[in-house]
Amino acid sequence: MTDIPTPPIDKTPGNSLPDVPEDFRDIAPYDDHEFHEKIASLVGEPGFEHAVRYVMPEVDYPAFVQNLLTVKTQDDFQKKVMGPFLELLAATTTDGVSLGGVENISSEKAHTFITNHRDIVLDASFLNLCMIREGKPITQVAIGNNLLIYDWITDLVKLNKSFIVKRDIRPTQALEAARQLSGYMHYAVDERHQSVWIAQREGRAKDSNDVTQESLVKMLAISGGGDTKANLLALNIMPVSISYEYDPNDYLKIREFLLKRRNPEFKKSQRDDLFSMETGILGRKGRIHFNIGECINTGLAAYEGSARNEVVHYTCGLIDRAIHCGYHLYPCNYIAADELDGTDTHSHRYTAKDVEEFDEYIAAQLAKVNEPDITAEEAEFMRRMMLTMYSNPLRNQLGANDCPRS
Repeated sequence: MTDIPTPPIDKTPGNSLPDVPEDFRDIAPYDDHEFHEKIASLVGEPGFEHAVRYVMPEVDYPAFVQNLLTVKTQDDFQKKVMGPFLELLAATTTDGVSLGGVENISSEKAHTFITNHRDIVLDASFLNLCMIREGKPITQVAIGNNLLIYDWITDLVKLNKSFIVKRDIRPTQALEAARQLSGYMHYAVDERHQSVWIAQREGRAKDSNDVTQESLVKMLAISGGGDTKANLLALNIMPVSISYEYDPNDYLKIREFLLKRRNPEFKKSQRDDLFSMETGILGRKGRIHFNIGECINTGLAAYEGSARNEVVHYTCGLIDRAIHCGYHLYPCNYIAADELDGTDTHSHRYTAKDVEEFDEYIAAQLAKVNEPDITAEEAEFMRRMMLTMYSNPLRNQLGANDCPRS
């Protein structure tokens, strides 16, 4: 590898914000005065170079490194490095990334964006790409520490404005980790006036049946100094719907369904997670749409219940309905529902060519499930689960009252 010159450390903050308090240092993104030093260390990591060359085979890595070494702040990193990279990724692996509901973002306060979860890496990354395009502040991003299998990956995500969610910890540590995470998110929104992103549940909904975990909302409500409702109101929660036309990981999710059907104790490995990340980044996605819903504060403030569990349950309902109503539906969603039900209820939403292309796509994806001795019954199970995955956004939108139809 090319020797990388180590530049002098620039300790001048990139803005007037104070350093993150010590209580949050292990999970918070790096402060700007740390940025130059961490970049210089990162570009010397062979693993980082391998990842860059894997994603961008034609890259001039020494020139790429020199460009990185000119970046001094998180915002510059997002706009000068991640923005162009994500535009390239969108151009080569999608048929367009679009955004609706941008008018709902307040210019006067920070928000907590809560979304359904489709892709380990790209959900928040493409949302931030949309923010960059619109000239809006980018968000800090929650990421589970189960994905941070190398130190250089931790450095990369903390340089990329991410904060860490501690998972796979002992039960005795769980409450303290939740307090720390909740405290940091309130600190970011209330004191640093920086928006944050977190998925509505731990892990992706394998069947695309998107439902907010009550444990997530309970965690958000721990900090803030008030009761449950007041603490949630302080975060200015905005639901965001993410709609992928095609999920590159669909066949991997189906494989997991199959293996869990064979063995209920089956658990994915770190290698599985890494392969899912690679597949999600580089695979075919079709069209992607983000829809930013209205802040839930009006609905939440009007709620008259006061018991903690009631407030949490009601908040989850507000988030779920907004996400379900905000889906952008594609022909594949309607086709999957009709094929699963054996009807033509939604046939006005697609053409014969759409059906042919979708059926060919499903067959090709299922053929990638390379497991031994798949029976005819298992093959039918996998196909039904694939159709379920693509039909659930439609079913959830139809199940939410008074939703506008896409």
